[in-house]
Amino acid sequence: MIFDPRGWCALVLSLFAATASAAEGMWTLDNLPLAQLKAKYGFEPDAKWVDHVMKASVRLADGCSGSFVSKDGLVLTNAHCVLSCVQDLSGKKDWVNDGFVARKREEEVACPTMELNRLEQITDVTDQIRAATAGKQGEDYVDAKQAAQAKLESDCTGKDAAHTRCDVVELYDGGKFDLYRYHRFQDVRLVFWPEYRAAFFGGDPDNFSFPRYNLDMGMLRAYENGKPAKVKDFFPLNPAGAKPGELTMVTGHPGSTDRQLTMAQLEGLRDYRLIDMALYMAERRAMLAQYSRIGAEAARQAQTDLTFTANSLKVYRGQLEALHDPAVFARKQQDEQALRAAAASDAPWEAVAQAERVRRNHYIRYMMLERRQAFYSDEFRIARELVRHADEMAKPNASRLPEYQDSALPRIEQRVMSKAPIYPEYEKAKLTWSLTKLREAVGPDDPLVMLVLGKESPAQLAAELVDHSELADLSVRKKLWNGGAAAIAASKDPFIELARAVDAPSRAVRKTMEADVDGPEERAAEEIAKVRFDKYGTSVYPDATFTLRLSYGEVKGWDEDGHEVAPYTQMEGAFARQTGSDPFLLPKSWNAAKDKLDLSTPFDFVTTNDIIGGNSGSPVINRDAQIVGLAFDGNQHSFGGAYWFDERLNRCVAVHPAAIAEALSKIYDAGALLKEMEGR
Repeated sequence: MIFDPRGWCALVLSLFAATASAAEGMWTLDNLPLAQLKAKYGFEPDAKWVDHVMKASVRLADGCSGSFVSKDGLVLTNAHCVLSCVQDLSGKKDWVNDGFVARKREEEVACPTMELNRLEQITDVTDQIRAATAGKQGEDYVDAKQAAQAKLESDCTGKDAAHTRCDVVELYDGGKFDLYRYHRFQDVRLVFWPEYRAAFFGGDPDNFSFPRYNLDMGMLRAYENGKPAKVKDFFPLNPAGAKPGELTMVTGHPGSTDRQLTMAQLEGLRDYRLIDMALYMAERRAMLAQYSRIGAEAARQAQTDLTFTANSLKVYRGQLEALHDPAVFARKQQDEQALRAAAASDAPWEAVAQAERVRRNHYIRYMMLERRQAFYSDEFRIARELVRHADEMAKPNASRLPEYQDSALPRIEQRVMSKAPIYPEYEKAKLTWSLTKLREAVGPDDPLVMLVLGKESPAQLAAELVDHSELADLSVRKKLWNGGAAAIAASKDPFIELARAVDAPSRAVRKTMEADVDGPEERAAEEIAKVRFDKYGTSVYPDATFTLRLSYGEVKGWDEDGHEVAPYTQMEGAFARQTGSDPFLLPKSWNAAKDKLDLSTPFDFVTTNDIIGGNSGSPVINRDAQIVGLAFDGNQHSFGGAYWFDERLNRCVAVHPAAIAEALSKIYDAGALLKEMEGR
């Protein structure tokens, strides 16, 4: 499952020369590797093809990818990308475990916080950002850059923030800035979700592995003005799939890679940041697992969080192991020295090293406060968003925190006004644990702990907060949102009072990180990027930025310690892999339909496409822009893919379209949806 909490770093520069012969790279659509595609596959996409692919691809704002698969706004993505929606909609009806199929349009159900973005235009705004930040350093640089971005995004969005989203995107570590304009869909409805056991068959033991037997697919529909959105560009499903050696392309939104980090940044990741995150997720997984043992309802409440926490832990551990490979650091050091030799001065690298020393001094407090590790609670998140919204709206748009600028407000409001249920006992369990982590991290005598806990225990405070708060009531949240600063100041809600109390120290540590870490590193990265640009130009791809990219490859297995791993699995393998207990247990619907299924149907497969977290739900398409697969994971070697790409071993794992067709028609009685995807 590649719903990765973030990507990481260190593409070995000496591998750049091999780009033309390897299926490497997450390429922006305005700079595709046309020469490589033509040389290796005889494929020459024209501007019309690129525009079609751009507008048929979809971004899920919470961190996934997808694509339109019909003219009526039907969207195909991964099951794990819509799991949060299904969890929010479940209650008396346990759709997470029982599945959901809307066989009629009127049965489609609105997802409380889902937003889809379709890229419409890319504009180079490098000159505008450069002019705004010229001669500035540290906090002045950060403020000038954010103000320039806010103006560009506001001018782009205009008065249509409900339907338009604009983001300034930093590429090549500051070597280039682009303005991405999206069409925004905020009325998104659930259409199909297989049972949890079908989507996550094999569970955490099989995660990031192959062979796999997952129907990790979900379907949504975009609506506008209360009706299914009409779209001209979409990818029809081709159940035949792709043959070995056939060109496959993945269009999606890889979240974040840092393949051009300096040695100082890599050392920080290796020596404490990844360790901290892995330990945090390990303990969170244990807490969620313990809560789940209370009973069936508690297990249902925690199911989604536990799934993604286990996935995140596996990612952090895998990336930490990759960074402890001495060969990686030796090669990275050599390449950094080569790049420094081409520069006029070592100053940019030294500036990054100094910033990394500052980061380490403030990292824990920043994570606890600004990243809310100390406040693992839906109600606290809502309270913070309400408090900061009231404060930030009193400022000019360009002076606000980026997440509260005009272009971002619809997304914040959608989250605050979510109809998703809040479970009091679950909130208490999460808060008790995270408040305990705060006390453990900074010490019981720290002023921050005294401010938050006073003389109460984490469990006592958590109970008081949850028992006396009214933020679970949507009408209360609406009054506070619409009432602005006056309503927030007058509120006696304990979560609002807590959010107000910790806002000043949280903003202070954020300001320090921006002024003394982010600002110097971003300014230094620009200088390093110029050196890299002089040497390589745009013949290489930029790091992933959760923006639309295309990677190319082909269906291909790999050699694992002398054992050839075949590129396909078949449906019969899923039944053979059953043990009779979770996570190796198929849903009742699958076992009931077994005799009707063609068990030789291809189920999952692997390709050499270069992907990372955020590519979950990406369509795998052929040169005719037909869907021949649905990306949902990587193999175990994909952890190294966060740092560089090794075509020998790194694989994208995808659902075969034949399995999608077989399941929809013979298991879920959803033939109408299959026909819609096939254009029939």
